[in-house]
Formats: sequence, C-alpha cells, structure tokens
Amino acid sequence: MDVPREGDVHTVERTFTTEDVRRFAELSGDTQPQHVEPDEDGRLVVHGLLTATLPTAIGGDLEVLAHTMEFTFHRPVYTGESITCTWTTEDVAERDDRYELAVSIACRNDADLVLSGSVTGLIWK
Repeated sequence: MDVPREGDVHTVERTFTTEDVRRFAELSGDTQPQHVEPDEDGRLVVHGLLTATLPTAIGGDLEVLAHTMEFTFHRPVYTGESITCTWTTEDVAERDDRYELAVSIACRNDADLVLSGSVTGLIWK
C-alpha cells in the first residue's frame, strides 16, 4: 500500500454497455423504462449508482473503507459514452493504525460533468 497524500489524483475510465445496464437493472430491481428500453438512438440511460461505481473502483484499488459517500448527478449517462472519473485526495490525517481521507470526485464524458461528489474513509496501515 502506498501512503496516501494530499493532492494525489487517481483516474479510471469506462464505457458502460447495454449488458452492464441490464445486469445492474436486474440486480438492483430498478427496471424503469429508460434503463431497459433503448431510446431513438439505441441507447439506455446508465443508472446513477452504476455510474457511481467508478469512484468505488478507485477506492477499492486503494483499499479505502468508505465512511461517507455523497454524489450529485448532473446529467444522464448513456450506454456507449466514455466516462472518466477523477479522484483527488483533499485531506489526509495519519493515526496510529490508519490514514483518514477526504476525497473529491469528478466524473465527465468528453465535455460535461456528469457526477461530482465527496468521499470520506480510511485506509488501514
């Protein structure tokens, strides 16, 4: 494990597929029409919480145990769109057995902010 530092930036990119959205709809029980019936362009709306798996993927890679997660969903994400999530460590407090973190999140398609938020949590030493 790397010691977390203020200013650390991590990114992940993903393009959600129709199969991803259909599987999440089945798993979550959220089968609203926009998630299971394609629009006129053949796309599905990606569930907000499926989009929120991008920062959780980064947190998982860093072995963060989340305490709070707060997200704002700015615009819909559609299947076939490439989304890049940026995780920026804003604050780190070192304790005897752990590091406590505060993080900001920004997920974007090519030009637009689609999700922003914050996470607090810890990494065990």
